[in-house]
Amino acid sequence: MNLDLMKSLTQANGVPSIEDEVRKIVWNEMTAGTDDVRVDTMGNVIGHVAGNGGPKVAMAAHMDEIGFIVRYIEDTGYIRLQPVGGFDPRTLVAQRVAVHTRNDGQLVGTLMPGVKPIHLMTPGDKKDLELTDFFVDLGMQAELVKAKVQIGDMVTMRRDFEEIGDMVISKSLDDRIGVYVMLEAVKAAGKVDAELYPIATVQEEVGLRGATTAAFGVQPEICIALDTTIAGDIPGMPADSAVTKLGSGVAIKVFDSSQLPNRKLITHLREIAEQQEIPYQLEVLPRGGTDAGAFQRANDGVVTCTISIPSRYVHTVNEMCAKSDIQAAVDLLAQFLREAGTRDYSYDVE
Repeated sequence: MNLDLMKSLTQANGVPSIEDEVRKIVWNEMTAGTDDVRVDTMGNVIGHVAGNGGPKVAMAAHMDEIGFIVRYIEDTGYIRLQPVGGFDPRTLVAQRVAVHTRNDGQLVGTLMPGVKPIHLMTPGDKKDLELTDFFVDLGMQAELVKAKVQIGDMVTMRRDFEEIGDMVISKSLDDRIGVYVMLEAVKAAGKVDAELYPIATVQEEVGLRGATTAAFGVQPEICIALDTTIAGDIPGMPADSAVTKLGSGVAIKVFDSSQLPNRKLITHLREIAEQQEIPYQLEVLPRGGTDAGAFQRANDGVVTCTISIPSRYVHTVNEMCAKSDIQAAVDLLAQFLREAGTRDYSYDVE
């Protein structure tokens, strides 16, 4: 397992539309591992591995992470934020962030809500937090903040990549771990008949935007999305709402709110997992979607499914994945790429 690549991907910073740091890493990896690579107008990195008469198979994993951009700088120097992607305000209190300036590098700040300290609160003061309550304190005089920071500057969470037990934790495992799985599976698959198009997409967290343009640009016959999914195997979560469990294998998606995957493709992936003794679980995600949703509706339709990596604490700075599930995802995708073109996924009429 290439933990160095995993770490470099997760520690790079890139909110939707500002994925530059991640794009450079992916470009270097694809340049070494594909026949050609390009960046399209949206900023998607699109690789190509030539096949031998097989179908066009796209893989899509998004580079962007949830974060913020600077919305307003108060006269006191505190920074107000515009979220880019979906946050739970409860997970943001007392976090550290980086403000990425145009000319002065990264400035470290604290992310805090504009509420009374607990020592000064009375029972009537407590309230549910909203994203609009939060501000960034850079510890600088207001004049210096305004000289260094501009409206639109990227703000990202600060948290290191770590191995703990059988797991890895980090910011941005959603979806840098999907990018990792895609890159490693293409390497592991070797020479195959299918025309392979690994695509690292942009702006997934704000509506599958990069995937939408990439789908029309590449026009694949099949697309496998790689993304994280909820592992709700934690205290307080009912068993029927857990979606997946860490350490129980790669997840093959059956349903999410962006797509209903092709049933024959689901069956194929399951059969591969069983034949190769790859641990897997089936996933029904009531809310949320992946890049497969954009590909499915492109042109006159694309055969799609999502291979998911279970993750605890999604959309926080402590996203957690099991190393065994990550490897299972690599193994499943690599074997699928070797077999792509051996099945017909069209609908029967007789």
